[in-house]
Amino acid sequence: MAAPDFTRVAETIDAAIGAGAFPGAVIVVAKGGELLHHSAHGARLLEPVRTPMGPDTVFDLASLTKPLATTLALMLLVRDGRLRLDDRVARFLPNFGVYGKTPLTVRQLLAHCSGLPAWRPYWKEIARLGKHGRPNFVASNGARDMMLELIHRERLEYPPGTKSVYSDLGFMLLGEIVELLSHTTLDRFCRDRIFRPLGLQSTGFVDLQRLRMQKVVPIADKIAPTERCPWRQKVLCGEVHDDNAYAAGGVVGHSGLFASALDVHRLMQRLRACHLGEDDLVPAAIMREFWRVDASVPESTWALGWDTPSATGSSAGSRVSARAVGHLGFTGTSLWYDLQRDAWVIFLTNRVHPNRNNDRIREVRPRVHDAVWEVLET
Repeated sequence: MAAPDFTRVAETIDAAIGAGAFPGAVIVVAKGGELLHHSAHGARLLEPVRTPMGPDTVFDLASLTKPLATTLALMLLVRDGRLRLDDRVARFLPNFGVYGKTPLTVRQLLAHCSGLPAWRPYWKEIARLGKHGRPNFVASNGARDMMLELIHRERLEYPPGTKSVYSDLGFMLLGEIVELLSHTTLDRFCRDRIFRPLGLQSTGFVDLQRLRMQKVVPIADKIAPTERCPWRQKVLCGEVHDDNAYAAGGVVGHSGLFASALDVHRLMQRLRACHLGEDDLVPAAIMREFWRVDASVPESTWALGWDTPSATGSSAGSRVSARAVGHLGFTGTSLWYDLQRDAWVIFLTNRVHPNRNNDRIREVRPRVHDAVWEVLET
């Protein structure tokens, strides 16, 4: 049987780079758990010197942190009996129960139907305090604690379970719950319980406070830089792009994970095996529950920590099956696993380099995925 021809996929990506949708990209395609295609395109770095993208480049995964770190950590806690999905959040975070939030459950946070706001610019107040009287407050444990306390005090914007609103705030709380139940930090839990045992050598969070205190410098020539940030006054490379995650020190539940495309592929191999009942990292029953849309929420596409394709206009393209799970990241990253085809696409770009206002990737993602699905159908 002839090897699949991914020429059109490469041409689609290269054309998007030529049109300025993003500087560069790495793509991985797998079917049946086996790697079919892995290629790098365009530039890793534009400023100050243009540098080519490499297949082993490490990306700021942005919101892929939600399914690949925080959600997976919660799966392990459910497996171990430390947590039930219908536990109330206030059981773990007593101060969270103010303003009528006591009934909210872990399941509702995971399914983005909790009633919490989508986002708040907490980083602005932390940056202001850091500038006026609290040196080194930005990216400190104190800033992180302040941010979490502000979330505990938030009021709901809609009745829980009545609709779905994608919320970073909910996943910040879920990261906090992982830490409380595991008696360690989110990055250490994920490193010790997930990434190291699975042999993922380029995957992890970057603790910004530790970098500052120990004067550690990330290996910049292996990492895709993100934005030339106005308030941080530098091109970010090896430091999380998300403003709130940065202000909180880089280790939070909604953003902050870095990884290469091949490491994401290796992680997906294990999750696939778990779903098929061939791996005991996560029992198949738990995988199925997390990858199933909660039909009780009107018009929601969200499973637990994972998204599923919209009926129209999905970033996974028009050819993806309804039985798919995935997620997007603000920096230009995406992961889609079509369970019906038993195939996934990991498509990592640095579309925010050097400016976050470039959103042309929205038009490109569906075309890239459709090109892949077409190859897999021939």
